[in-house]
Amino acid sequence: MSEHHSASPAARPAGGSPAATDDALARAAVRALVAQAELTPKPGLADARDLQARSTGTDLLALRWSAKALAPAFAAMAAAARRPGTPARALREELGAIGRGAEWTMSRACGGPAAGPHRGALWVTGLLVAAAALEPGAPPRELPATAKRIAAHPDRRAPRRPSPGSHVSATYGAAGARGEARAGFPHVRRALDALSRARGAGATEPQARLDALVTVMSTLQDTGPLYRAGPPGLRRVQDGAHAVLEAGGAATAEGTAALAALDAELRELGVAPRGSAAVLAGALFLDGLPAPLAHPSNTPV
Repeated sequence: MSEHHSASPAARPAGGSPAATDDALARAAVRALVAQAELTPKPGLADARDLQARSTGTDLLALRWSAKALAPAFAAMAAAARRPGTPARALREELGAIGRGAEWTMSRACGGPAAGPHRGALWVTGLLVAAAALEPGAPPRELPATAKRIAAHPDRRAPRRPSPGSHVSATYGAAGARGEARAGFPHVRRALDALSRARGAGATEPQARLDALVTVMSTLQDTGPLYRAGPPGLRRVQDGAHAVLEAGGAATAEGTAALAALDAELRELGVAPRGSAAVLAGALFLDGLPAPLAHPSNTPV
């Protein structure tokens, strides 16, 4: 069995000042975003091969810089959750305000689009950071339920302007990132289960993470492919991901070949399943937090 390279237990210290805990959660979140960005080869997504953004429009260095630029926002989200200590509407609105400011900072850090390349991961991981700050003693696998309680509240301060995600949700009925959060991040949990299964089968850590990514891609109603190529584009993502899993995943020669074929097709189509990448980042954040190994909630389904 391959070694599991998760974050150290310092990611959520049992003692120390609250500010130190907030900073530790922020560092764990940034590590998860960077780990997702560096994972290679991700089908249709920027990774270590994209040093000059030739294929995906986003290069790896920009992804790293923009992830690191989010550290103060993640720390602020943790502090905001700690103050009231409950998943109330005021917390949801404060997290939204912090997130909107972070999007601007992120885009300036990488010179990318207005929202920045980690917008989806900021939403997913930010809610999970807040959940971890609200429930410092909870096993990581229980935190999506806490995030769900935060996301259930509307953000009355959010700008009422259309976005690609809202357009896709209205056109095709896709749940989108907000629907995923309000459902308790079922695909984050699926990614955690896929990580456990792959590690248990002897996969290397990159192979386990690729299996977790394609597991998410196989069923997530990712609004990115829907916006770019409609339902046929999403079907290509999901069918291709199913083919990778049915071939044995990234740890097998057949699965590797299927992964390469899917990557080539999605890059040719210009379809990037960024929602799936954001979900993987959230799963890697939870995976890097310490947890009682014997706790029943940490046993994969």
